[in-house]
Amino acid sequence: MLVAAAVCPCPPLLVPEVAAGAAPELAAARAACTDALGVLAASRPDLLVVVGPAEQSGRGSYPQGAPGSFRGFGVDLDVRLGGGASLVAAPERPLPPSLAVAAWLLERTGWSDAPVEGLGVGEPLEAERCVWAGAGIVARADRVALLVMGDASACRTLKAPGYLDERAAGFDAEVARALGAADVAALKALDAELAYELKVSGRAPWQVLAGAAEGADLGGALLYEDAPYGVGYMVAAWS
Repeated sequence: MLVAAAVCPCPPLLVPEVAAGAAPELAAARAACTDALGVLAASRPDLLVVVGPAEQSGRGSYPQGAPGSFRGFGVDLDVRLGGGASLVAAPERPLPPSLAVAAWLLERTGWSDAPVEGLGVGEPLEAERCVWAGAGIVARADRVALLVMGDASACRTLKAPGYLDERAAGFDAEVARALGAADVAALKALDAELAYELKVSGRAPWQVLAGAAEGADLGGALLYEDAPYGVGYMVAAWS
């Protein structure tokens, strides 16, 4: 069953080395992420599953120790999911950027409380399949925690990556409300087409969370919500 969840944004700028001189602008977001991961640790899970957006159209799994890198962002920084060496003998597939950010957060907070696995979900993945994937995750251990990575709309201002879209603020406000209230039904009902138009990367991961949380009696708290670069960043904790 799902015992806790943390929802965090996934821009590489969250990593100070990537943000460089702009690092202080996301200091509050980093602090909120640390608090959210503290909720995960306090839940004492048997398994932590990290879920984040990926480029593929379906789903891709990543074992503990899977490598990630920020070299593509001009920074000589490597990470591994859950720390340590890969636990599988197969050729190592690199983490997508969202899971690399998650790996960095886990390393930063010294995660050592439970085994870690990663799941990358493609943006087009239908809501029903996301919910089904979430239900499958929580069936894998008695006590499961989720670290869910994803950004809200990228259309909040004229200088945003997706330019200004008047629908973005309302969409983000509903997501923030749903995450803060642990509203599973509202997350399931998110409009996938509108999310795509608003360049939302977190829609599919949030709906995986909704599937995992079905039947779990969890309360939510919104720890951070802002759009410093015209992109909605949110941090929430469920326990």
